[in-house]
Amino acid sequence: MPIKLPATLPAFELLKKEGVMVLDDELASRQDIRPLRIGLLNLMPKKIQTENQFARLIGATPLQIELSLIRMSEHQTRNTAAEHMESFYRPFEEVQAEKFDGLIITGAPIEHLPFEDVTYWPELVKIMDWTQSHVHSTFGVCWGGMAMINHFHGVKKHILDAKIFGCYRHRNLAPASPYLRGFSDDCVIPVSRWTEMRQPEIDQNSGLVTLLGSDVAGPCLVEDPAHRALYIFNHFEYDSDTLKQEYDRDVAGGSPINVPVNYYPDDDPSRTPMNRWRSHAHLLYGNWINQIYQSTPFDLNQIGR
Repeated sequence: MPIKLPATLPAFELLKKEGVMVLDDELASRQDIRPLRIGLLNLMPKKIQTENQFARLIGATPLQIELSLIRMSEHQTRNTAAEHMESFYRPFEEVQAEKFDGLIITGAPIEHLPFEDVTYWPELVKIMDWTQSHVHSTFGVCWGGMAMINHFHGVKKHILDAKIFGCYRHRNLAPASPYLRGFSDDCVIPVSRWTEMRQPEIDQNSGLVTLLGSDVAGPCLVEDPAHRALYIFNHFEYDSDTLKQEYDRDVAGGSPINVPVNYYPDDDPSRTPMNRWRSHAHLLYGNWINQIYQSTPFDLNQIGR
C-alpha cells in the first residue's frame, strides 16, 4: 500500500522514481480503507531533504499513509523557500485540534543550546504534552528525541568534548521487541552530534527501555511505553551521502572536522561512501508503522482517550 502525498510535493516524484508506492488525494479517496495519519514536525533547516528521508521510510510499508507536514507556529525557516512552506506545511496551531496515529519530531541543529534557550521551546513543550491526548505514537529523532526524554523524564543532555561523527555499530539489546523485529544482533547507524544522553541516567527511570546501544556512541533507541513514544538519538533516516555533505561543508568552511568513522571505504574521503544501514532503517520504521496499525483505534476520535 502507498503513502499519500500531494502530487506537487517534491518527494512525490522522487519516491515514485525510486519505486515507492505513492498516491495523490484523488486516487486515495477511492480506496475503502482508512489511511494512517502520520505527522512530521520538521525542525531541520533543509526541509525538503528531511521530508524525502522520512517519507521514503514510512512509505515503504504495505499500508496507506497520509503524511501531514507540520511546522512551528511562530518560527520561520530561512533555508526553505517560502512558497514551499506555504504550499505544504501547516503551523501547529492549525492542526492542534486534529488526531494523528503517529508523529515524528525531527532533530534540529541547536543541540549546543540549553533546551530552555531555544526560541520555540515553549511551543515545543506544548506539542509534546499535546501528543499525550492527540497522537497514538510519537517518534522523537536525535535532538527531538533528546527534547522528549528530557521533558517527560528529566534526562539531561551532555555536551561532548568532540563531535561523534560516522557510522557506529550498535547492539540489539531487546531482540524480542516488536520494534526490532527482523533486526540482526548488531547494526550500523549514522551518528552526527555534539551531545549525548547517558545510559545510567536513562536507567534511573524504570519505565524506559533501551533497545539499541553502542559502547562508543552510547544509548541510541529508547522505548517509553508510558508516553507511547520512541526516542532515537542517531540517524537511520540519513541518505547515503548525508554525512559526506556535512563533512564537505565543514571542510569547505574551515571548521575542524574528522573524517566520519567507518563511512568511506578505507576512510578515504575521495571514495564513494558505503550505505550500511538502509535495510535496518526500513525495518525499524516499518515495525513502528506496523505497531501503530495493530494498536491504533479505527475511530481517530478515540486516540488519546
